[in-house]
Amino acid sequence: MKEKTKTKIIRNDEKGIQKTRFFVQSLFAALCIWIGVEFFFFIQYLETNGASAFYSRPPGVDGFLPISSFMSFYHFLMTGEIHSAHPAGFFIFLSIILMSLVFGKSFCSWLCPIGFISELVGDFGEKIFKRRLKLPKFLDYPLRSLKYLMLGFLIYSVIFLMSGLALKAFLDSPYNMVSDVKMYYFFADISQTALIIIAVLFVLSILIRNFWCRFLCPYGALLGITSLLSPNKIQRVAKSCIDCGLCNKACPSFIKVDSVKTVWSDECTSCLNCVDVCPVKDTLELKTILPNKFKISKRVVAIGVITIFMAVTGFGMVTGYWQNDISNTEYLMHYKLMNSYGHPTGTKEIKKLNEEVKKEQTLPETLINEAHNGKN
Repeated sequence: MKEKTKTKIIRNDEKGIQKTRFFVQSLFAALCIWIGVEFFFFIQYLETNGASAFYSRPPGVDGFLPISSFMSFYHFLMTGEIHSAHPAGFFIFLSIILMSLVFGKSFCSWLCPIGFISELVGDFGEKIFKRRLKLPKFLDYPLRSLKYLMLGFLIYSVIFLMSGLALKAFLDSPYNMVSDVKMYYFFADISQTALIIIAVLFVLSILIRNFWCRFLCPYGALLGITSLLSPNKIQRVAKSCIDCGLCNKACPSFIKVDSVKTVWSDECTSCLNCVDVCPVKDTLELKTILPNKFKISKRVVAIGVITIFMAVTGFGMVTGYWQNDISNTEYLMHYKLMNSYGHPTGTKEIKKLNEEVKKEQTLPETLINEAHNGKN
């Protein structure tokens, strides 16, 4: 093995960003809790058939409807129309995609409340076991493919299997209108099976850090793919690297940072843990992969993530596309009928929906033609 030329080591004295990241995560988690509290009071209004004090539905709850938001986003790409049922979800989804295109999979480590909880649970597990446990490769790789299989099924169902008319019919459906209310009751009246699954995931997250995020989250899979298009990557200067391995130990995604010059990984969340622990100045940094390769400071990442989220969602607010157009009367009506609403759960049901929508579309045309022929 060729020995490195000895160079003078300059200690990295740059301030870490992890306390700032924790503060940002905590603020966003508090925001999510506040949205949850507001939504709880809105549910109370529905449960009493409007007798209790009125609390308006918080639009931010749309952020907890990733599938509906993805469908709204695709609908926008097809038609240029922002669907009115959950418009806030569209802007939240758009902001997250833009984040990943600029700063990689940064939403997962800077804003995502599930990612934040996973980190706390992972820290708890490391305190118990005094080490970071990792699955062997023959288990890790197949399990990591699960989130991509789920993402693939979603993309296949929405983009390739569902027609444009069927997509709009689903977004217009009463089920989609009250999908946030149905989601609330999934957790408020949680079944024993769902509770067991959540408990198992919690235990597995103690044993294996970020178990849900690493193996099962289709949202993370999508952001991992889009993050590969980001021009900003963590880069290592091999000449000044002292092969201490601290970056590997700090990486929550088990990326072997010390063996690459540029981190090209769908698992990198731009948490910057590896950059913080690098002991040598200007050796591990976030830089653009453009010809000039200029450095991006850690503070810029923090400000940038927050700015993108606030700018995109703020644009939705000021342009009047934040609140949905479902009236309180409609909500009260749909609430009473909510348990009778369903949605396609497989490819056969999606094909059936396509056929039903096509028949409904052709029926008026048939009647018009028959009326026209009758006159003649």
